[in-house]
This record gives sequence, structure tokens and C-alpha cells, in this order.
Amino acid sequence: MTFAPSCVLVTGGAGFIGSNFIRWILGHQPGVDLINLDLLTYAGNLESLEDLAGRYYFIRADVRDFDTLSRVLHGAGTETATGKTTGRPLPTPDCVVHMAAESHVDRSIMGPAPFVDTNVRGTLALLEACRGELTPRGRPFRFLQISTDEVYGSLGPADPAFTEATPLAPNSPYSASKAGADLLVRSYVETFEFPALITRCSNNYGPYQFPEKLVPLMITRALADQSLPVYGDGLNVRDWLHVEDHASAVWEVLTRGRLGEVYNIGGGAELPNLAVVRALLSILGKPESLIRYVTDRPGHDRRYAMNTEKIARELAWRPRHQFRPGLEETVRWYVAHRRWWERVLSEAYRATNALYLEGDVIL
Repeated sequence: MTFAPSCVLVTGGAGFIGSNFIRWILGHQPGVDLINLDLLTYAGNLESLEDLAGRYYFIRADVRDFDTLSRVLHGAGTETATGKTTGRPLPTPDCVVHMAAESHVDRSIMGPAPFVDTNVRGTLALLEACRGELTPRGRPFRFLQISTDEVYGSLGPADPAFTEATPLAPNSPYSASKAGADLLVRSYVETFEFPALITRCSNNYGPYQFPEKLVPLMITRALADQSLPVYGDGLNVRDWLHVEDHASAVWEVLTRGRLGEVYNIGGGAELPNLAVVRALLSILGKPESLIRYVTDRPGHDRRYAMNTEKIARELAWRPRHQFRPGLEETVRWYVAHRRWWERVLSEAYRATNALYLEGDVIL
């Protein structure tokens, strides 16, 4: 049976994937309201959503704040007043798409504690708030946990792609915290018959991505003719998924997925990091002499690959974007939106400099 939400609560909606998902819903699903709950930490940027109004609501809050979460889920929340809004009453959400997370692997290596705090404790607070809302007043409701392929660990060159049955074997503090959150969600499904699902996606790319991640970092540095340091031999393989394809897949799982199930989401574009960097340089008309090889990072997973047969078979979902045209479209967006990324560039470069080398940054 299809689940037809009238109001979606998105946690972390001011981030890269969250802001693109909100835009996708507002553009493709008329009549659905969106509540964006975001603490606006370093990677959360309301400028990514500054042109939205009407069915879009924003509340600045911490996903670990049980009391605020409970009020919002009960329909008793009030929008955070900004320069564009005056603090409207929030509609009552009938589902949660949980995207709020610390998500940068390299930051987790430098400091694991915030990842456990946000990704595990935050998920627990949200699950408890949802359960507290549903226990006395049961109603149609869904909780969708947005996770990552990194919880599966690393593959060898000839290994088959990850399936939903692949055992979890996270290799970084970030992926371990996401695996912990996924297992909490699973436990609520099994113990409390909680109406939840989990998606695990591959590497996303597209507009509005904070420029500490591979694609936007390489674009912004190449535009400035700065060196593009590449870890190790550059042959670590990732599967690339356009963020708009990810948004459409999330909607399909939310509305038509089977409760308690996990669904892999991938772009069908396995490529070494070096190939992605070379493609970006080609699109920008920049020389490959900008590439600089540097020492690999600790615990760097060699290869990810996603088997997406389940979501294709059950929900008839497949990615629409081919990688090269999607990458070209992404480059055009960053070239045309310098004001957006230049405002956050100092924090992105400060962080990457602190993580890696003085005076330089790497993937």
C-alpha cells in the first residue's frame, strides 16, 4: 500500500542532500509540506533554501533535543523566525526523513566524539520522540533513516557489489557511527514494531555540496589554479550518484518501500577518484599538472560498489543521470554560483588544512 504523506519532517535539511531533497519534493509533489529541522552547524547553509516559501517551514533545533522534537512531532512547534518569516505554527508531520549527521570521514578521524554524539545519540533521541508521539496516539507514520554504503566496509577489485544482506563492517569512526544508528533503527523495528526503513546510498554529487567533499573541493581549487592533492595512487573506487536521483529514490522508498527493509541506492558509476579529478580538470579546461599525489589517509576504504537490484525490482527505481553529463552540469552550477560557495570556502579550507597538510588540502 502506498504511503501518502502530507507533511515531511526532514532533519538536516540545510545540508547538501537535505536541501536538494527538499527542493525535489517541493518541485515534484504538490500539496506536501516540508519542515526542515537543522541546527545549522558548519555544513548547514540556509542560503541553499533562501528562495523557498509557502509549503516550506524551518526550525532551528538540535536533533538531540528530545523536548523540541516531541513538540514538532505533536504539531505544537513554531517556525524559527528569519528575515523572511515571522514564526508560523508548524504543521503536524506524518513522517520523518532523518538526514542530520556529521558526515565527513576525515573529520571523524581527527575527532570521533561529535560523530557518535550526533549520529548515534541524535538518532536515539529522534526515535524516542517518534515512539513517544505514536504510542498513545497511533496514526499512519513512517521513519526513514538515510545511511551510507560506508557501513559495509571495503571491497576488493573483484568482489561483488554490496547488497542489503552484506554484513556491516565499518572502517572509520564516521561509518561506525552510521552503522550504530542503523542498528538502533533496526532494533526499534524488531522490538517496538516501529514503522521504519533504511536507505544506504553511494557517493553523492551535485549542487549545494559543502566544498570539503571531493567534487566541490576539486572544482573550487581548480578554478583558482591551486594544486589538487590526491590520496595515495588515486585508485580508490567510489560509485557516484547524482543528488537528484538520490532524492527521487528516497521518495520512492518513503512512500512505497516495505517497512523494516533496507534499500541500497547507487548511481551505477564506479570510478577511481583519480578519474573523477581528471574529468573535472577536462571539463574546466585545466591541466593535469595541477594534480599532486600525497600520503594516503588512515583506513582508506579501497572500493565501494552498490547492488541496486532490490530497489529496481520492488520500486522500479533507476538513476536517470549519467555521470559525465551530471558532472558537467555540476561544474556549471559551481561556476555560476561563486557567491554561494565563496561564503563557506574559508571554513572548508581551514578544516581540510587542519586535517592534512599545512598550506594544502587533499581528497
